[in-house]
Amino acid sequence: VQLQASGGGLVQVGGSLRLTCAASGRLGADVMAWHRQAPGKQREFLASVSSGGTINYADSVKDRFTISRNNAINTMYLQMNGLKPEDTAVYYCNIRRRVTPQYEAWGQGTQITVSS
Repeated sequence: VQLQASGGGLVQVGGSLRLTCAASGRLGADVMAWHRQAPGKQREFLASVSSGGTINYADSVKDRFTISRNNAINTMYLQMNGLKPEDTAVYYCNIRRRVTPQYEAWGQGTQITVSS
């Protein structure tokens, strides 16, 4: 399984961006998620969505970010609104399946910079 993330860039405070994560390979029931890592900080969980539609958010983004998934095309999205300078980070997508056949993969990361 491989992931390809896209959609990052430079945006002004209060702006919006949508990230896309496309998965390739043979998928089953699994969970896709977005994480981010700011300079000098640990990687942080943002949101996850299962293939069955269960969604979870970190408290820090639940009022501004929306995760979604289209199983038909193996693609996950993260709609980000009201962006703040502290949202500046490299954003990574992840997919994992913990039952046989197990798999886990990370996307290559996409940079988001929020300017004030």
